[in-house]
Amino acid sequence: MNFAPSDAPVVAGSVTVFHALGEPSRMTILQHLLLGEHRVVELTAHLGLAQSTVSKHLACLRDCGLVSVRPVGRASVYAVTQPDLVRDLLAVAERLHHATGGDATAHRGDH
Repeated sequence: MNFAPSDAPVVAGSVTVFHALGEPSRMTILQHLLLGEHRVVELTAHLGLAQSTVSKHLACLRDCGLVSVRPVGRASVYAVTQPDLVRDLLAVAERLHHATGGDATAHRGDH
């Protein structure tokens, strides 16, 4: 696929989404949110991460449009904005990984 200079916003949007998905903790948070809405305290308990870390990851996912937040009393509840599209994207990524013989143990810094 060839991209023209006018496609720069499309490429930038894709890069933003893939950057957000490229961090294991954010992927885990996203997978939890695909099960249903969660508060930060619930995600912290599920993941064993510090509240500040979970909040930072949620901010990244929110900034790229993958999750939304709504207030419920004094808490904030997070949800995936487009769950069907996110599931589709993750399924395609998994299929591509298997089709290309990707190494599941490889890490970003290893290549």
